[in-house]
Amino acid sequence: MNEQQKKRLPAGQYLTTKWPVLHAGTVPEVDLDTWTFTIKGLLDKDLTLTWADFMRLPKATYRCDIHCVTTWSRFDNEWEGIPFGAVMDLAPVDPQARYVMAFAEQGYSTNIPLEELTKPGVMFAYRHDGMALTPEHGYPLRLLVPQLYFWKSAKWIRGIEFMKEDRPGFWEERGYHLLGDPFIDDEQNPDGQRFRDDPQWFGDDSPEALATWKERIRSQRNDQ
Repeated sequence: MNEQQKKRLPAGQYLTTKWPVLHAGTVPEVDLDTWTFTIKGLLDKDLTLTWADFMRLPKATYRCDIHCVTTWSRFDNEWEGIPFGAVMDLAPVDPQARYVMAFAEQGYSTNIPLEELTKPGVMFAYRHDGMALTPEHGYPLRLLVPQLYFWKSAKWIRGIEFMKEDRPGFWEERGYHLLGDPFIDDEQNPDGQRFRDDPQWFGDDSPEALATWKERIRSQRNDQ
């Protein structure tokens, strides 16, 4: 690994050319004739899209590195899909919306700040490295949030909910970090934001403690 590649690799990660398969539950069977995607929450009204509706939306490609919380990283992945902004533009979103919950098959969910979903490369992907996604990697559609740990890029995604307040998703309820930035390393997160360090996880529900935590995260990211 050369020096430039070392800078791209977060602390505690190792580089692989493989694409490991990791998920909770089984690989779902999908029928595109009945598949739907739901957009709900802080909107004027909920929306439901069919697969044909989804495929009529604008397309984009994006090349990026991906980093799994289980410590592997894979460089230079090429994705094709529908930009998050194209889906968000389908219905006016209440200005109070600050977070999004992504819902997937078999009850999986993951929470993401809305500001993260407006960053470059965030999309609903259906192709990877020139090939359609395979079932074990999320066919027909997965979320891609390239700047965060890969569990945030939910496979088999079926909808999103716009929310005013944050709440933990499937893995976050089990101790994974609420944000999951692999490049933040400090005393609380010596090898990236793998595990929760927010005050609520340790029993402090006060607004003051949460605000202090959010400000610390914001400051760390600005210093990167």
